[in-house]
Amino acid sequence: MADTGGNSAFSLHKAGYYSIYVLVLLLMAYLLNQLDRYTLPISTMQMAQDIHYGDQVCMANSTTDKSVTDQCKHTGSETECAKQTVNGTLMCKWDYNGQGLQYQLIAGPVFILIYTFAAIPVGFAADLYSRKSLLGVSVFFWSLMTLLMGFTREYWQLVILRFGLGLGEAGCTPFASSLITDYFSQELRASALGVYNWGIYMGYSLAYALGNLIIGADIQGQGWRWFYYISGMPGLVLGFVIFFTVHEPNRAMTGGKETSLRGILAEEGGCWKKLKRIMQPFARMSPLLLCFAGSIRNAAGYVWAYNTQPYFESIGQTPLEIAKYMSWIPLVSGSFGVVFGGFISDRIVVRKGPYARTWVLIASQLVAAPFAAGALFLDPPYCYLSLIPANIIGEMWVGVTLAVLVELIPSTVRTSAVAAYFFIISNIGGNMPLLVPPIKQAFVNAGHSQPDSLRAALYILYPGLYVLSSCLFLITMISLKRDIAEVKLNNFMPLESSSDSPDNSVNEVTSEADRLTTN
Repeated sequence: MADTGGNSAFSLHKAGYYSIYVLVLLLMAYLLNQLDRYTLPISTMQMAQDIHYGDQVCMANSTTDKSVTDQCKHTGSETECAKQTVNGTLMCKWDYNGQGLQYQLIAGPVFILIYTFAAIPVGFAADLYSRKSLLGVSVFFWSLMTLLMGFTREYWQLVILRFGLGLGEAGCTPFASSLITDYFSQELRASALGVYNWGIYMGYSLAYALGNLIIGADIQGQGWRWFYYISGMPGLVLGFVIFFTVHEPNRAMTGGKETSLRGILAEEGGCWKKLKRIMQPFARMSPLLLCFAGSIRNAAGYVWAYNTQPYFESIGQTPLEIAKYMSWIPLVSGSFGVVFGGFISDRIVVRKGPYARTWVLIASQLVAAPFAAGALFLDPPYCYLSLIPANIIGEMWVGVTLAVLVELIPSTVRTSAVAAYFFIISNIGGNMPLLVPPIKQAFVNAGHSQPDSLRAALYILYPGLYVLSSCLFLITMISLKRDIAEVKLNNFMPLESSSDSPDNSVNEVTSEADRLTTN
């Protein structure tokens, strides 16, 4: 979550040089976290052709002649593919494209289920044990999983290592955000978390730059394997650096009351009482609808993130052509989009309450949808450039949705309830890419080519989900009015009526909520 408050990253020097050193290490850890996560979609075609998984299609032996490429793409069977010759030279090949159900399984459920469910015991561990030691071990472990992926020979090995990657990465943000909370004072904390979360877009963009360049270089004829070697090795070193050079700080107290697991267990009724309080806000319609709408919008992000490279490859783009644009567009536009959304939410509509914030959600997704569709409809390079406004406007939802949610939740359970919200949207959204293969196959069965079928599936699950989420945000706003009236009637006051300001409340929950944030 980017800093949406009034603090500037330039003021972080007030925390001292050592705190900044720790923040840089945490930023590097998050960068590698995202880089290692997205090695799979960047390398899936080359990997699938080597270890054999996913769909098989007809593709060109050489992409130098676009007419040959198009001819191969529209050939639907292995027999017909073998007949595509020019002057006796075979121009097409029947090979794995790295897509299909087996790919979506390791991209989605195999990773996301362990990643989100492991965050629960990981969160408890962050309250009980040395966070810097656990973070160092986590970085080392997931980097080892990434490195070992470069040695895989069978699909089942990839499944196990991808599972291990999710387990290791689950510890990154819980430990890192908790350390940031204790290393930086309240007035600097939001800025520090904002800097930390630049790792999302830096790592995602670096995956495209590094992966496509290394695969294109084809080092020793093992391009995709070297991508995993090079991506995994820095984390092995960083894990040791964090483990041995970062000091475990004293744990912060909030309002004079311990908010860790020890404090919760010491309360009368313990965890069950706490759980009941956490789930109480979700018994009303508007928080439930907000979760559903957020899940749908999050799903669009997951679908596009794990199918961007396969889509551009399917329309004939080379790794170097993809890297030329995707190495910087997500970094610049995605980062600006989150900050812009926070600015709109906190500076323009903060005095008008959750209704105006919800209108921002509705409008932003509707406006972003045509640009998202442009990434699928337009030819290169305009398809890449269409992603800039799509990301700037479309990514506004992250901070704004969180701002609406915290206005519906009492401060006593705000952090845990927001963590529950991210748990829900990550599991629903993270598994939505499983719908890509059956929708794509339905279009193939209707006589469309493989690239056109993938494009059609992405139309439905990328800009289509933008529009659907906008409709759900509209329904949420309608129920919001009724729920706020009910909340006030029952003296269960939302945030706008409490002593906490919306800005401070968003900053309060940021460290916990970012545990489960994805792309």
